[in-house]
Amino acid sequence: MLLDVRTYTCRPGTIKKHLALYERLGKGPQTRHLGQPFAYLVTETGNVNQYLHIWVYEDAADRAKRRAAMMADPDWIAFMEESAKLGALEAQENRLMTPVSFFPLKR
Repeated sequence: MLLDVRTYTCRPGTIKKHLALYERLGKGPQTRHLGQPFAYLVTETGNVNQYLHIWVYEDAADRAKRRAAMMADPDWIAFMEESAKLGALEAQENRLMTPVSFFPLKR
């Protein structure tokens, strides 16, 4: 199992607009290709301009295949274009992680 943990930082005052855009245009094509996320979270304490989501894959090949299909989807491309126009994102951090044997994840 491979987890893709992604943290995004938005410009102050833009996170709600960015998440609304994602809900309207990005959620459909993303979940069509990647399935439901393990988690999709906003920050309660700390940097309130950040949100995090975690996607679960069987392995790196599964991740590459699903993400390639998503990146070729015209609906996802349209979302990415609108996201760029909004200009809310400042930074992105991605980590690929695997669970430890003594705390296996239940899907």
